Amino acid sequence: MQNINETNETVKKSFVHHEQSGAVWRLSDIFLNHIPFDHEQIIFCCIGTDRSTGDSLGPLTGSFLASYHSFPFRVIGTLENPLHAVNLPSTVEELQQSRTAPFVVAIDACLGAEDNIGQIIVHQGPLLPGKAVKKELPAIGNISVKGIVNVGGFMEMLVLQNTRLKTTYSMSDKIARALLLAWQRYSLKGKYNTNNHNSYDHFGDRINYSNFN
Repeated sequence: MQNINETNETVKKSFVHHEQSGAVWRLSDIFLNHIPFDHEQIIFCCIGTDRSTGDSLGPLTGSFLASYHSFPFRVIGTLENPLHAVNLPSTVEELQQSRTAPFVVAIDACLGAEDNIGQIIVHQGPLLPGKAVKKELPAIGNISVKGIVNVGGFMEMLVLQNTRLKTTYSMSDKIARALLLAWQRYSLKGKYNTNNHNSYDHFGDRINYSNFN
């Protein structure tokens, strides 16, 4: 969890609001541009806790991903086994000691301006978990996926506790579905030779995934 207003503005970010038309498809485009699905080891680290509605975006996303039987990647951080302040340092250390350096996708909630609530942000570089609530935690991730769940700048812990679960749940659902869709599109790219076609008509039917909103 961090305050998006405090992040490095020189980092190029992609934004998608979870309620905009075609949000899942747009997010999947961004993920295809940021995640090397041919990497030997991709790990999704979904940070947060189920004890706070605002900070549950990560574990909710992790639980959604873990429920997809066709999603082959390792997921760390679910509602059942959250990745939070207590176990994050040891998890980062474990990843750093891997024989093959993994490509880590870090997912977390963040706070921001009121007008930006509902935005999902993707950018290269690590997350700084806990920064919004003044916690010193290790950076994590080759790319960062953040969901702005509420307003930052004042009494952040109370703000997180009083964030609407509907907002957090919806954003987590869209992130997870977009990641699954990105993987399916990557997997089927060669089979359907989409590189040589300009039209994606009926592509959703091919992957049995019709709702991209």
